Amino acid sequence: MPNREDTAAPRPAFDAERAARDFPILAEALPSGKRLVYLDNAATTQKPTAVLEASDAYYRHANANVHRAIHTLSQRATAQYEGARDKLAAFLNAGSRDEIVFTRGTTDGINLVAQCYARPRLAEGDEILVTELEHHSNIVPWQMIAETTGAKIVVVPLGDDGSVSLDDFKAKLSDRTKIAAFAHISNSLGTVLPIADMIAAAHQAGAVTLIDGAQAVAHARVDVQALDADFYVMSSHKLFGPTGFGALYGKRALLEAMPPYQGGGDMIERVSFSGTTYNEIPYKFEAGTPNIAGAAALGAAVDYVEQFDMAEVFAYEHALLARATEAMEAIDGLRIIGTAPGKAGIISFVMDGVHAHDIGTLLDESGIAIRTGHHCAMPVMERFEVPATARVSFALYNTQADVDALIDGLGSIQRIFG
Repeated sequence: MPNREDTAAPRPAFDAERAARDFPILAEALPSGKRLVYLDNAATTQKPTAVLEASDAYYRHANANVHRAIHTLSQRATAQYEGARDKLAAFLNAGSRDEIVFTRGTTDGINLVAQCYARPRLAEGDEILVTELEHHSNIVPWQMIAETTGAKIVVVPLGDDGSVSLDDFKAKLSDRTKIAAFAHISNSLGTVLPIADMIAAAHQAGAVTLIDGAQAVAHARVDVQALDADFYVMSSHKLFGPTGFGALYGKRALLEAMPPYQGGGDMIERVSFSGTTYNEIPYKFEAGTPNIAGAAALGAAVDYVEQFDMAEVFAYEHALLARATEAMEAIDGLRIIGTAPGKAGIISFVMDGVHAHDIGTLLDESGIAIRTGHHCAMPVMERFEVPATARVSFALYNTQADVDALIDGLGSIQRIFG
């Protein structure tokens, strides 16, 4: 399969204001009369017209099940469903389209690996290595596996700036480490982990790796072959696609050796009461009628982002991050949590004397949407001894005017609370 860089056509210079016009909801009229400033992209991204139209077109013109009929609608549906797999395989530079398993999202993908790869293989005394900054979705499934197998969870600590030290990671590896599961980019702090080096170190110790790529796919080039990742999971809705859909990349040999996750539908080759034989990968992990509209819409989302020079997009997002960080650091009583070098476009912060939820409520009155709470990362909150943070997160449609509105809103809050 050719690398997506090899066949890419020249792209126009990136223009965030023009891109913002592709997202209908950003023109939404709010009850307050304010324009929408959407800065909650780490939770979910908004959807461009092309993605909305792809979902609508499936239901209007191809509404049928996949793989199971020879009539025209089924053929259209199958072409859209499998076409999305091809696009995503190229987007992640998988070695084969068969290494892309469609899931309900990142959480579903992690649970699939935990149940189908880890559970049959782990035993008492084995270790699962995670970091302190993980999303709950990359903690709880491993705890469940540890409870049933007798394996042990080992945690790599966070530095004071929210970084994960490669030396600390290596120090926690041992010949008992069977799985190392860690984020590519932290959803709560924006920390970018040195995943290539971490994967190499884990492999040297004999461990298999799973990378939570939920926050990375829209903000970093992901090449699973270059990374040598064993498993890489992602969610469509973080990549301007629909909710309830995502994918698991897994190396062919690992997927082929894993038992199915669920039974029924396309995961079978032949069924009889004397026994059932399973389908080939990736289909043996895709039981039942799939989210075909979700696949079609994710395919459209991949097409949408591939029209841009993503290096320009990433540079632009980092410029927004730098501008917002500098202005926020100048606000009295505001403290940014997580200042790791090279972080992605996420800023978690607290303000003296103001609860995070009050920050969110007051900004919402000005039309500014941010996230407040523990961000499904309670261990991170415990590490920095805060009950919650307010979190700002950027995407390619955010503009300098959005940053200015945020800073004005935070300045008003600072003045109100003194």
